[in-house]
Amino acid sequence: MATSTSSLHERSAPSPTPGPAAMTVFEHLRELRHRLLVSVATVAVGGILVFILFQHVFTFLLHPYCVAVGPGHSCNLFVTGPLDGLSIRLEVAAYGGLVLGSPVALFQLWRFIAPGLRPHERRYTVPFVTSSVALFVGGAAVAFLIFPHALAWLDSIGGPALRQLYSPGSYIGLLILMMAVFGIAFELPVLLVFLQLAHVVTPRKLASWRRIAIVILVAFAAIITPSSDPFSMFALAIPLVAFYEVSILIGRVTVGRGAPKPSLAAAHDRLDPR
Repeated sequence: MATSTSSLHERSAPSPTPGPAAMTVFEHLRELRHRLLVSVATVAVGGILVFILFQHVFTFLLHPYCVAVGPGHSCNLFVTGPLDGLSIRLEVAAYGGLVLGSPVALFQLWRFIAPGLRPHERRYTVPFVTSSVALFVGGAAVAFLIFPHALAWLDSIGGPALRQLYSPGSYIGLLILMMAVFGIAFELPVLLVFLQLAHVVTPRKLASWRRIAIVILVAFAAIITPSSDPFSMFALAIPLVAFYEVSILIGRVTVGRGAPKPSLAAAHDRLDPR
């Protein structure tokens, strides 16, 4: 009787609702396709909007060049082919669509991976994503602000015998590359804080690497700066060194507060007290 009662209770008990982990591979792929389609559609709509508002966007992008040549001088760009105007408009629209659609794409990525994260992992995800976007935008803004100095240096390095006539493709390409490089480089503190939270390195170990890290960061800035001018190099190197110090301070607060479990990095620190 007890066995039959137990069997009846098991049959009448509600079955657990399948969660994200219970989804099949095809269901995961279907959801991923949906997220990708939404992201691509958002980028396309943003690109169409930038294509329509091209004159306003291009005037904004041309501002560093106008500052570099100074007031009273023409800051027009020159084309040499009949299709150059269309190609540069499409190029600017593509870059603008990526910029405008990136928040939605990041949100779709978050919606896709969030169900599979543990509660403590979700707690760190939002600050990481927010800080990553803010740092990238900050790095791109710094590159945009210092770009007139880079153009002035590039114009002067050839001497007075050379007169610069920029084409839209070369100018926009260099500006976008500068903004992308600075934006990605400004993600350094996010990477360092993540490594400390993952117990790959410790704040103490990062502090012991300070001197060699400064040399590496300055050399890194000199190598990856697209314009190769010293002003842009130091405009990138100085924030990177500051970010390195800030990452150590954030690591000491967050890692120390969480009482992390023993790790290889912590064990190495105990064996090597330097």
